[in-house]
Formats: sequence, structure tokens, C-alpha cells
Amino acid sequence: MNTNDLIKALQKGVVTIVFEKLDTGDIRTMPCTLNNDVADQKLVVHRYSSPDTILCFGLDVNAWRDVRVTTIKDWYEGYPKEEVL
Repeated sequence: MNTNDLIKALQKGVVTIVFEKLDTGDIRTMPCTLNNDVADQKLVVHRYSSPDTILCFGLDVNAWRDVRVTTIKDWYEGYPKEEVL
């Protein structure tokens, strides 16, 4: 996975990240962003660099989250896709 592409997409708009939660092993689908035009508040990241985690603003929880890169199963631009039953 190319983390630079993910960060660029987060800066551009909404990205959905599908990852495994460390504490429970559950799969979580989270819409997130690093774009001020999308978030309800001013997002300020002065300097953040970690090869192990991605820092992003979770739109469903309205809070900052960091996701360990090794737990990411998938990511795509846009809000979560609705499952067809």
C-alpha cells in the first residue's frame, strides 16, 4: 500500500478506510479526511510524520484518529459504500 497516495487523497477530500481494530480485531469502516472544506471544524496538522500510522479526522466520530498502516485492509475515495442485501 502506498501511504503517500492515501495521504494525498485525505487532503483532497473524503476517504473511507477499512481497517482492523487493534483491541478487538473487528473490521471498522471509517470515513475520514484532512480537508478543511469537508470537516465541520478547522483541521490543523503542523507536522506529523510516522511510517507506522496515518493521522486523520474521523467524520463519523468528529474526532482525530490514528490508524496503524499494517491494519488497513482497504481504502477508497468517498464515503462508505452501502452494502446491497
